[in-house]
Amino acid sequence: MDKFRSRKVQIQTPEADGETLEPENRSRPSEEDQEPFMGIKVRRRASLHRDYRGDYLDVPSQYALMKILDKQGDRKVLFADKVLKFTGSGKMKRRVLLITELAIYIVNPETGALKRRITLGAIEKLCLSELSDNFFAIVIPSEFDILMASTRKSEIVTVLVDAAKSASDYEPEVAFANTFEYHAAAELIKEVQFEEVEGGIKTRIVAK
Repeated sequence: MDKFRSRKVQIQTPEADGETLEPENRSRPSEEDQEPFMGIKVRRRASLHRDYRGDYLDVPSQYALMKILDKQGDRKVLFADKVLKFTGSGKMKRRVLLITELAIYIVNPETGALKRRITLGAIEKLCLSELSDNFFAIVIPSEFDILMASTRKSEIVTVLVDAAKSASDYEPEVAFANTFEYHAAAELIKEVQFEEVEGGIKTRIVAK
């Protein structure tokens, strides 16, 4: 695998007002810490050497989660962890993300309520930046999209691609760009912008 070569990132300033997230609290990786994910995206050394465990929540011991899966007839968990999900208004909500052989489940960890279930075959594309941030978007043309953040993003993307391919014989596209759009709601398109700054990565989300 070729060594990733960093490139200058230019981000256009949109006319619409947007929300800027503070730079993530991490030092900028040195060249020896940088390796590509899927040949493009910068990964940190900690991410490179982390073993994929899949279930970080011990789902079989979680009654509320097992009840949700049992109701759907879906038992094999490929990935489970808490993530940050962005609402249409731009607020961050802590959610449980479950990935099974059939679907994605988004659950409220406080109430145990299922907020959303998406079949794997409905996923068209996964959007990521080329930088060492934690953000990713799941594009679902038949519904509205999802923007989330997780320190285990690389594992999530890998599991989703493999699971979708196994479930529907269709492999979702994985797109890398330091600016990408997603449907935050049915009639609301937002643009996510990433920029390297001193002290980390600055992320900006603006309405189109």
